[in-house]
This record gives sequence, structure tokens and C-alpha cells, in this order.
Amino acid sequence: MAKEGQNEVAGLDAIAGAVRREGAKGPPPVHLWNPPFCGDLDMRIATDGTWFYLKTPIGRPALVKLFASVLKREGEKYFLVTPVEKVGIVVDDAPFLAVEMQVEQDARGQVLRFRTNVDDWVECGPGHALRFEPEPATGGLKPYLHVRRELWAKVTRALFYDLVALGEEREISGERMFGVASGGEFFVMAKADALKEFA
Repeated sequence: MAKEGQNEVAGLDAIAGAVRREGAKGPPPVHLWNPPFCGDLDMRIATDGTWFYLKTPIGRPALVKLFASVLKREGEKYFLVTPVEKVGIVVDDAPFLAVEMQVEQDARGQVLRFRTNVDDWVECGPGHALRFEPEPATGGLKPYLHVRRELWAKVTRALFYDLVALGEEREISGERMFGVASGGEFFVMAKADALKEFA
């Protein structure tokens, strides 16, 4: 068992080293890499955005950012990838959290910019949609922001309330819908008459 743990740590160090080498040349081109699968790593991203390795939180933000830069999703599975290997990890909900929002105005109108928990800034609009999923347990909605390559950030509850405050009603296909605009796009949250259910 100790040997297995040592192998996992060695694998983690190898991945970190490979990512650092590739990162020196700019953002890793993860979408171009298709290395062989090397097994699962005991790594998990919890619902609150905390990264765990061997069931212990990874306390170094720089290391979390490093691994986040080489995160890849294929179907419903998540992997850390380098040019030479791919290892599976577990993601409880979404791999990132949207933790800060800036509201700006430009020629397109309102533009929402979000900062993730790994310090990526994402401008909501074409290519970076907001989506809102029903949350049966509470009767509310769970908001998500598309970050990159099928990877999403869960929008924190506080920011969700800010989105609701910025929301408006629009006629969509003959029906009144409530949503929020950003970057020239309109992202529907729910039917306008259902607003009371999640506001």
C-alpha cells in the first residue's frame, strides 16, 4: 500500500513537471493532446471547488492552477493530460467556481466578466454561455458558466442573486422569459411567471 502511494506521488510530480515545461510556452494546448490513458489518480474536485489529492486538500493555489490548466473533459469523465499521459480524476459537480463578477458596457450592451477560483477571467457571451439547471432539492436553479472546452464553472449563490438582479424579461418564441444579457446574447433562466420560484 505504501508503494502504491509512492507511485501516485511520483505520478503527480511527473504530471506537475510536464505541465510546467509545457506551460513555459504559453497556455497548454490540451485540446491537441491525445495521450494514452494511464489509470485513475486519487484526485477529486469537490462541489465547493476544493481540490483533494489522496483525500487531503491541495493547499497550494499555484499547484491547483497548474493542474486546472491541463484539465480535460471527455463525455462525463475528467482527466489531467500531458503530451504523454492521461489520468482520470473525479469531479463532484463542476471543475471550477465563478467567484467574482464585473458588469461592463460596450457597443454590444451589457457585458458580464467572471473570475473563476483559479483566477481565469471569462467574458460571458458567444462561446461562453450561462446555463441554468433546475435544482429539485430546493426548487431553485443552479447556474453555470462555460469556461473552455466543455469545462464549466458553477456560479456561486451570491453571484446568482446578482444575476437575478440584472435580469430582465424578453419575448422568446412567443413566450415571456426571464434571463440575463451579456455580450450581445440573452441567457434564459426560466419562464417569467416562474421567477417567484427561484428568486
